[in-house]
Amino acid sequence: MKQIDSEPLYRDGRYYDNQHRNFKSDIPFYLDQARKYSDPILELACGTGRLTIPIAKEGYNITGLDISEGMLDKAKENARKKKLLIKWIRDDVRTFKINKKFKLIIFPFNSIAHLHDLESIDSCFAAVKKHLKDDGRFIIDMFNPNFKRLIRNPKKRFPVDKYTDPDSKATVVITESNTYDAAEQINYITWHYKIGKKEFSYELNMRIFFPQELDSLLIHNGFIIENKFGGFDCSKFNSKSEKQILICKLK
Repeated sequence: MKQIDSEPLYRDGRYYDNQHRNFKSDIPFYLDQARKYSDPILELACGTGRLTIPIAKEGYNITGLDISEGMLDKAKENARKKKLLIKWIRDDVRTFKINKKFKLIIFPFNSIAHLHDLESIDSCFAAVKKHLKDDGRFIIDMFNPNFKRLIRNPKKRFPVDKYTDPDSKATVVITESNTYDAAEQINYITWHYKIGKKEFSYELNMRIFFPQELDSLLIHNGFIIENKFGGFDCSKFNSKSEKQILICKLK
């Protein structure tokens, strides 16, 4: 399996939280799924608990799993502030082993794009199957590829976000450049950071999953796709949809 190469980008959960402070559009959707399928729930690539904590706050038994120690440290801090008891596990989504099965396993916020090779994808899905109850559900959300973004001029930088640096309180400005490798189906992205006069960069390389391909991978790995939505409003997936949201059960 290929190494997950984006871990350096997620070393400090404070930056992640500041950058994604206003992204909440998926929370009502996942709360609805928790109500529908019940707990226990496992969130893969949970990060700082952006989704985990609102779900736990509603009284659901949810476990958060992530490979980044820095992200989990911030998740624990965020949960303590809310006085929530949540189990956090540091592990790899491809090889995790928990002595428990779950009614609902979620893999949100495009996180599957960090799995770049078929062996990693198959291994992750195999681990999910081992931990999913017979009547459980597995939910993935992944963006629908945008060709205009993939074929942009690699010499140009494009705006991503601005937020406040947690230490200096200066403004962090992120721009990105990218080169898409069509053979590998990987978008090689570089995020360029500027904080005052300081500049540095990190890689955020993402595997591109085309709609029929993602469906086929899930079916090949023993899942039945029960629903496929094009957005968090549960609209039907179509060629213009921004998202691919798949609700799956075991065969």
